[in-house]
Amino acid sequence: MLAERLKENKLKRFFLEPLRPIVKAISPTLYVKAEYRYITHHKLNLKHPVRYTEKLQWLRLYGFSHNEDVARCAGRATVRDYVKEKGLGDILIPCYGVYDRFSDIDFDRLPNAFVLKCTHASGFNMICLNKSEFDKKEAKRKFDKWLKTDYGKKTVEPHYSLIKPQIIAEKYIGGTTLPTEYKIHVFNGKARSLYVVTGRGVDIRYNNYYIDFKPFDGSQFNGWIKTDVPLEKPANYDDMVKISEILAKPFPFVRVDLYDVEGKIYFSEMTFTPAKGTLILDDDQADFEMGNWLKLPNAK
Repeated sequence: MLAERLKENKLKRFFLEPLRPIVKAISPTLYVKAEYRYITHHKLNLKHPVRYTEKLQWLRLYGFSHNEDVARCAGRATVRDYVKEKGLGDILIPCYGVYDRFSDIDFDRLPNAFVLKCTHASGFNMICLNKSEFDKKEAKRKFDKWLKTDYGKKTVEPHYSLIKPQIIAEKYIGGTTLPTEYKIHVFNGKARSLYVVTGRGVDIRYNNYYIDFKPFDGSQFNGWIKTDVPLEKPANYDDMVKISEILAKPFPFVRVDLYDVEGKIYFSEMTFTPAKGTLILDDDQADFEMGNWLKLPNAK
């Protein structure tokens, strides 16, 4: 059964917005339940989670919240050592430095194109394609604000709060757009599904697949649309699946994100609670199907 496209009631959001920080402070669990219900229109069952999205909420609140290994692998800087320990250092994007403050960055030593990312959050990034046109003043304003943000507290994803806020500078590996990204979902050590992101920065599209690269359109979520023509499975796809399972082995669930640049695999990140688990899948049955793949630790 196809899920109904849910439209947000903006008036309702306007009146509820002031209550969000209050509810977060009183009870993160109550906040997550309310957020899940508000976005998905499903009641969240944390005692006996069945849906994939429910189990992600359980992991968000309990399974991952104080897990130092999860925090290490979610951190943009610390995960690099983890990848090296797994014998996969060759897939890391070249790093120019890690900085505690924006003012510590020596831009004279950076190449013309580079990427700056906060280590402790998702989406706190800036891409520079031409250093002579890079607005350092605006970048400093943003990064100074981002570094002061407790992202885990803001999103109620507590594992992010365990990560030291820093800035990492990496090589820009894209062209006019970022390269194709393969986001592989690994459940209890086994890769089961993925989605492929293409056209980022121009005409972004998302294609969902089972791990054998058969279409899994039911798991398309949040109104995203796929490409007009089918994608071809890359020649190095089996290697990407193998890499994702090596990196994900210690965890009940993680999404391993990898880039493909002209046949060369690069590591992007590991994401433990994608979109905070508040996903509206195109086919509601896909939520249960994916839920069956995930066995929670100490679920009681």
